Amino acid sequence: MKKIYLAFLWHQHQPMYKNPVADSYDLPWVRFHAIKDYYDMVAVLDNFPKIKANFNLVPSLLLQLKDYASGKAKDKFLDLTLKNAANLDDEDKVFILLNFFMANWDNMICANNRYHQLLEQRGRHTSALEIRNTLAFFKEQDFRDLQVWFNLAWFDPFWIRTDDFIAYLIKKGRDFTEDEKQKLIQKQLEICGKIVQKHKEAQDRNQIEISFSPFYHPILPLLCDTDSAKEAAPEMALPKRFSHPEDAAWHIENAAKYCEQEFGFKPKGMWPSEGSVSNMAADLISKAGFSWIASDETVLFNSDKNINGDRRKLFRPYKLGENGLNIIFRDRGLSDLIGFTYSKWDAAAAADDFIAKLNDIKNYAGDSYPAPLISVILDGENCWEYYKNDGWDFLTALYQRLSDNPDIETVRISDYLERFPAQDKIESLKAGSWINGNFYVWIGHNEDNISWDALSAARDFLTDFLEKKPSLKGSDQESQAWETLRIAQGSDWNWWYGPYNASDSDDIFDYIYRQLLIKIYRIFGQNAPDNLYSSINLLSGHNKETIVAPVSQISPTLDGMVSDWEGSGYYKAGHSGGSMRRVSTIVKSFNFGSNGKNLFIAMKLDSEVSPQIAKNISFKIVFSAPRSQEIVLEFDADHKPIKFELKSKDSQKSLDIKNVCFKEVVEIAVSFDDLGMQSGEGAEFKIFVYRDGFEIERWPVSDSVEIKI
Repeated sequence: MKKIYLAFLWHQHQPMYKNPVADSYDLPWVRFHAIKDYYDMVAVLDNFPKIKANFNLVPSLLLQLKDYASGKAKDKFLDLTLKNAANLDDEDKVFILLNFFMANWDNMICANNRYHQLLEQRGRHTSALEIRNTLAFFKEQDFRDLQVWFNLAWFDPFWIRTDDFIAYLIKKGRDFTEDEKQKLIQKQLEICGKIVQKHKEAQDRNQIEISFSPFYHPILPLLCDTDSAKEAAPEMALPKRFSHPEDAAWHIENAAKYCEQEFGFKPKGMWPSEGSVSNMAADLISKAGFSWIASDETVLFNSDKNINGDRRKLFRPYKLGENGLNIIFRDRGLSDLIGFTYSKWDAAAAADDFIAKLNDIKNYAGDSYPAPLISVILDGENCWEYYKNDGWDFLTALYQRLSDNPDIETVRISDYLERFPAQDKIESLKAGSWINGNFYVWIGHNEDNISWDALSAARDFLTDFLEKKPSLKGSDQESQAWETLRIAQGSDWNWWYGPYNASDSDDIFDYIYRQLLIKIYRIFGQNAPDNLYSSINLLSGHNKETIVAPVSQISPTLDGMVSDWEGSGYYKAGHSGGSMRRVSTIVKSFNFGSNGKNLFIAMKLDSEVSPQIAKNISFKIVFSAPRSQEIVLEFDADHKPIKFELKSKDSQKSLDIKNVCFKEVVEIAVSFDDLGMQSGEGAEFKIFVYRDGFEIERWPVSDSVEIKI
């Protein structure tokens, strides 16, 4: 039977976290992903010599790794780790208790008894004010253990197996010393310095191919021309036009130079940032000497209407226009299964499912092309903290099955293209990205457009000022200003603006971005525009959480389908996570309202909530007004309600279980008589989500939902 070919492309990237004012890193993710992902993602291949893979690197990441490896890099999280626990002041302690639990709670905190104990001691959801009131309950050794565990929990299981000191600390578990803490950090910095060499070794033995992204990870089509965003979304509202293909060319050409400098060869392939492509960007990539690029399947289907949704045509390479650039397109479904779904599965079952899906593709697409190529492309670091054992169980099971399967061959992309040159051609690309085939994440929303206008203004200032001051041409000031502008052109700043993505660090990203633009003016002794001193989030009026009050009475049918809810109030959940990836929350949104006699609530849950997860989850609707009480709701594995109770300080009673239904949504009805509420009174409540008895979410986070009878 004909073989199919499988190309894994793992994209390794972090933005430039350095604060241009303090000259230190505001977030620790480069350091933490270095010890958790960047080294071991290549190291796992040592056990599977038959597996070939592709790793895409970004200079903005490698520069920071080098900075940490040299010992020159500083970040506040690192500084407060290294500070002797005996010398921490109250401000240090508050920062540590607020921020040193930024890790996956299930897999990285609760899996370690002492770290879990410290989390419960602090409380799962708390404010800086509440933490100040509990400082006396934390002793010096508690803080030292927390300093160690925050850094130790990010070490991949690879290091626990291969490094005696890391294994010793894990086994010891508590009562760490200052010397042990210092040695632990030194291990982190040493690993930062080993990552490039590990990639070189795998490349030299022809097991991986290294490709590169543009230097500071910009969205190339938007740098070339922001109007290209309208190709996929003609109705999009755009900022002032930004059209500087010369900037895009700099990021492309200097990425190639950096690869040659660090690895000794020019890369053949490029994953354009976020899979973002356009005809102009592709021409620049081709002129810089790259031979292949990759993007998302939606871009293929948008670009060639003759394909007409025929997925068999996804599994092959294409030549692009007249420039001869090769382009492949990722299978979004397979890529997203690894990125967002399999983390919730048993590792062996997930690997079996993936192989089964590859076989399905072979069966329906195998005869449509001489050598079918399946491209699986995703971030190589961000999903693994959501897997048990940091993804090792899944990757080991998957790589073993692929090694044993004679009908599936994993390939380096350049090797495949050399053996099987593209036979099909795309005349023209419709500009788009791997996020829904468009650029809505980075442009079009009010926040994003404010950001682009600020970038345009800073660039215009820079070129105008240099034109007026020709003596500055070639100066250190000019070089520094251009470098700062190019960092500000990275995709990550706008990733967090607008309604599509959110993190606990939104304010930090907003601050760094504005400070980068301010720095461009300050380099030349000029005042920056006043608007750069105000948060872009605040300027846009955008709120990550959304609460809309009811506008009329409702009488919904409790069928689990959100019927008859017109006129109800509405709440959209914000964010409950801490790392830079799409965050999955249990409750996505809920509706609420009344008919004068009953309170109705309908909760929309994450579509990935399986029966097994539902069995371990419970909900509380907690009322703070007009009196303190709570409704408790639990389900079995078949989504059948097994508990529906009303509790207060002095009483507890069961409610009618017929007033609960869980199908597409969870719907409940509770009479105001049971709640002890009178006409004209107002109720205030939050919804809490618990897993195995521990709070994991609360909505709203800092406010309450209000409803009047």
